[in-house]
Amino acid sequence: GCVAECEKTGCAGGTCFPHCKFPSDGVANDGPWYMQEPLYLKWKQWDCQSDCRYNCMIDREKEREAVGHGPVKYHGKWPFTRVFGIQEPASVAFSALNLAMHFHGWLSFFILLYYNLPLRQDKKAYYEYASLWHIYGLLAMNSWLWSAVFHSRDVDLTEKLDYSSAVALLGYSLIVAILRSFNVRVEAARVMVAAPFLAFVTTHILYLNFYTFDYGWNMKVCVAIGVAQLLIWAIWVGVTCHPSRWKLWVVVVGGGLAMLLEIYDFPPYQGFFDAHAIWHATTIPLTCLWWSFIRDDAKFRTSILLKKAK
Repeated sequence: GCVAECEKTGCAGGTCFPHCKFPSDGVANDGPWYMQEPLYLKWKQWDCQSDCRYNCMIDREKEREAVGHGPVKYHGKWPFTRVFGIQEPASVAFSALNLAMHFHGWLSFFILLYYNLPLRQDKKAYYEYASLWHIYGLLAMNSWLWSAVFHSRDVDLTEKLDYSSAVALLGYSLIVAILRSFNVRVEAARVMVAAPFLAFVTTHILYLNFYTFDYGWNMKVCVAIGVAQLLIWAIWVGVTCHPSRWKLWVVVVGGGLAMLLEIYDFPPYQGFFDAHAIWHATTIPLTCLWWSFIRDDAKFRTSILLKKAK
């Protein structure tokens, strides 16, 4: 009711929006094209509907707080406090930090492989899993980039890009976990292992984007893939004699505990820090340790292969 009234009058709770004479599709109700919303407002999606929804939500929450009621979800989301137009500032900041950590981790891994460790005669790295981790690094950076974009402004396109990128990263991570844990080095065997998982992940992404965006089903798929790879790493680290296995233990245990934040949802503290934002924060130190393990694994495998070559 508040939103409908706001879109008619252009005001909500004493706050008025001049651009509310335009509907949410950006086309003016009357007047020529030069009277329409500025391009930067369209790009940021600061349209009448989103501003009305936000201010009505804030007003309702103040009323609920005054009578002792806790926060509730509006349009499927907790009532976050905007900062410079950013819908979920804490999640955006933590996503950006995760992106930076993955970039630093991948770059340091690249420098280690091609500048600090010996190379073969064809200038390729001795480490057999180098290409797998390069692809992983690119997928991880892509996923956290779209996570930051989605949490800054939730629209249909950014939502699909964020969810699709996250599923692609999770699916690929499971493939890497299987290939590294079982020491699969033959290219044909890698293709046979990866093919069914790639087919499933691709089908799932197409299902979400072009059939129906089922949040419950997507959560089940993501949790199943996440638990599967954590179990694979946990079993492998329990039987391996890898010199840096303690780092993997910390990542596995920490990742498992962090995953509970995705399952147990609670409203944002002070309008900023909800379970999802805190999950993003916990993955930052885990990412540093994870890439440290990958670098150690490259050193470990390279030293073994060099001894065999001699």
